[in-house]
Amino acid sequence: MRAIWKGAISFGLVNIPIALYPATRREELKFRMLRESDLSPINYKRVAEADGKEVPWEEIVKGYEYEKGKYVVLKDEDFARVDVEATQTVDITEFVELDEVDPMFFHKPYFMEPEKGGDKAYALLREALEATGKIGIAKVVIKTRQYLAGVKPHEKGLVLELMHFAEELVDAGEFKIPDRAVGKKELDMAKSLVSSMSDEWKPEKYHDDYKEKLEKVIEEKIEHPEAEPRKAPAKRKATNVIDLVSVLQQSLKQTEKKTKKSAAHPKRKKAA
Repeated sequence: MRAIWKGAISFGLVNIPIALYPATRREELKFRMLRESDLSPINYKRVAEADGKEVPWEEIVKGYEYEKGKYVVLKDEDFARVDVEATQTVDITEFVELDEVDPMFFHKPYFMEPEKGGDKAYALLREALEATGKIGIAKVVIKTRQYLAGVKPHEKGLVLELMHFAEELVDAGEFKIPDRAVGKKELDMAKSLVSSMSDEWKPEKYHDDYKEKLEKVIEEKIEHPEAEPRKAPAKRKATNVIDLVSVLQQSLKQTEKKTKKSAAHPKRKKAA
């Protein structure tokens, strides 16, 4: 895997040379728009709203709509005036308790690999963060954009996780969330249901069901292009919960049945 960025972690007078690698991958199924009659791919043109004429790239400018239908044009030199200096440094400005940071702030992780000469300082920073329960808060420029980021210990290494700025998060107060008192009986039953459905966290158990089913449909259509498509299963309609206790009791019974069934028929290991 190729590094997307190379630079250094900086805190105080310490500089640790590192390379940055994506920590996630998502392979989306890509589709093209086609003409039905001959499956010819459809291309799109840049057309002006005023007269419907196609506009060549050299005549296109960037504009900000400050009022409905009114624009101010920004040129390359305008963007250059606010361009943040790309220092190739993950500049840690402070360390904070991880527990104090709302998980909503984190959104994209990257692995950090130490470059030549940075192994010892890299290991030292990782151990210090692990021991103190803190993370480094930093700013980093990737390509041309500046990001807020957290430097975290992860297993034997360090992860740089891009973060949202505070103004990017929607305040929960904007939503109508009722402040309802909860009865002891309902709470006890809900806690029992949570307890009965609890298990160890095993991320490998979970898969993208939609993608897997869509891939299967694609394979079937490749093998049997003339076959009639199967009917989609009927969707379950959402219902308003009226008798909460009754619903909790039914849920507990279903969970107990599943637990007993699993205990009575443990999965056998497949033969090699």
